[in-house]
Amino acid sequence: MGVIPDRPDELEAAFRNAAACSDVVLTTGGVSVGEADFIRELMARLGEVSFWKIDIKPGRPMAFGKIGGTWMFGLPGNPVAVMVTYYQFVMDALLRVAGQDPLPERPLMQANCSSPIRKLSGRKEFLRGRLYLEDGQWQVRSASAQGSGILRSMSEANCFIILDEHRGDVSPGETVQVQLFDGLV
Repeated sequence: MGVIPDRPDELEAAFRNAAACSDVVLTTGGVSVGEADFIRELMARLGEVSFWKIDIKPGRPMAFGKIGGTWMFGLPGNPVAVMVTYYQFVMDALLRVAGQDPLPERPLMQANCSSPIRKLSGRKEFLRGRLYLEDGQWQVRSASAQGSGILRSMSEANCFIILDEHRGDVSPGETVQVQLFDGLV
């Protein structure tokens, strides 16, 4: 439906039109707490919001709900946050709506982290990583800067380094969980 200005009346009309002719609607941006973020409010007024804000980084301000029989995903506005939330949540939902059952497994593997990673415990993080083989051992390092608006980190990565919410800093040589982009992207 293209780019809709951050004006409640235009967004509401777009939501109504999209919900009338779609099984699933995806939006990007406008779902956080800024003065021009109207997506969650409109979803709630026109239908329901099942959840908003998830404990992941990047991607915290994600909303999910329904308007009538149409599933609504309000994804964050930063490009990397959009990709993370799409691959971790939306992709499986789209496969399920399309009738796929069971869903394909996303293989995870363990690798030795070759670069230090700073992380506060409290939420799950999906860092963009570069997986490589060295001396017969899988190694992974952080790919570029990790800000949610830094798209270059996705183009330099071939995997997500997944750090659970209980994990803190990672020192070189520690084992981390990796999700390959191959088959995902």
